[in-house]
Amino acid sequence: MMLAFAALLGGLGAAARFLVDTWVNKRNRLTVPLGTIVVNITACLLMGILAGWATSHIGSDSVRLLLGSGFLGGYSTFSTASVEGVRLIEAHQPMHALWHTGGMLILSLAATLLGFAIG
Repeated sequence: MMLAFAALLGGLGAAARFLVDTWVNKRNRLTVPLGTIVVNITACLLMGILAGWATSHIGSDSVRLLLGSGFLGGYSTFSTASVEGVRLIEAHQPMHALWHTGGMLILSLAATLLGFAIG
């Protein structure tokens, strides 16, 4: 039953990712794909909050599994971010690729730390 719930939440997370990414990119005037950055940073913030909360609440393993692996696993998209970095390199924009990939990594780590402190 847990597997079915995780799969359902993964699908909901993927749908949420699509909606957020589409909404951000419709308003994006930059040459970097900002939607993926927003999705991954918010995913890391939420994962940090979840992990911080789970460390101080007994019996939270099921919730952490369902929300973390399910919803946030479907929501986050670091594989897409890697492909976008490669596409920027192929478009002869190596500095944009570096800022996109490296900046997202640094901001995602910071968001996870912040989320953990909040949780």
